[in-house]
Amino acid sequence: MTAATATSSTTEHAHAAPSLGAIVVLFTRQTWAGLRVLLGFTLVLGIAYPLAVTAVGQLVFPWQANGSLLTSTNEHATAPTDADVIGSALIGQTFDGAEWFHSRPSNAGDGYDTLASAGSNLGPNNPDLLATVVERRAAVAAEEGIDPSLVPADALTASASGLDPDVSPAYARLQVARIAAERGLSAADVTALVEATTQSRTLGVLGEPRVNVLRLNLALEAMAQ
Repeated sequence: MTAATATSSTTEHAHAAPSLGAIVVLFTRQTWAGLRVLLGFTLVLGIAYPLAVTAVGQLVFPWQANGSLLTSTNEHATAPTDADVIGSALIGQTFDGAEWFHSRPSNAGDGYDTLASAGSNLGPNNPDLLATVVERRAAVAAEEGIDPSLVPADALTASASGLDPDVSPAYARLQVARIAAERGLSAADVTALVEATTQSRTLGVLGEPRVNVLRLNLALEAMAQ
């Protein structure tokens, strides 16, 4: 046998197709390796990690982890079934009546519907949006007894979620005179309540100063009592 013939024979042997049995063994090994990786990640990321995060949340931040619920006495509650829970500090709600601070408008369902969280999705030049803004400006100006040009933007437009629990300090201060007159309180006392409830920017730089309407109305009710 010549050297060329030997080389050709060796090459053909090296490139021979693997047998069916070898393919099955290789497939089984790779599949089992993939399943073990999948199982490992499922246990770590699908079970262990969520349980660890939940445990840390319940131990370190139980109020926040359970919805930031508030009672009628402005105290923290850790379960919706707790007695006297009236809302969440994270979700706005409507307050009817001239004796209350009003929240900003909402397009979530009939207003602050958590199952229909959404904005209007109308552009800034949309005639329906412009008409709604004009209508809201007139209504707020009439209720507060002020010039329409003084109505702040958050009293005219809804948030993107429709669930914003806060208003600007400007809108809260705008309502002071009405509420003081309705409740027989001094405007100075109600203004001090607004200032005490105003939250500054998160970490000093994020967002804008804001007033949580639910907390403010709970403090207002406590003052009246």
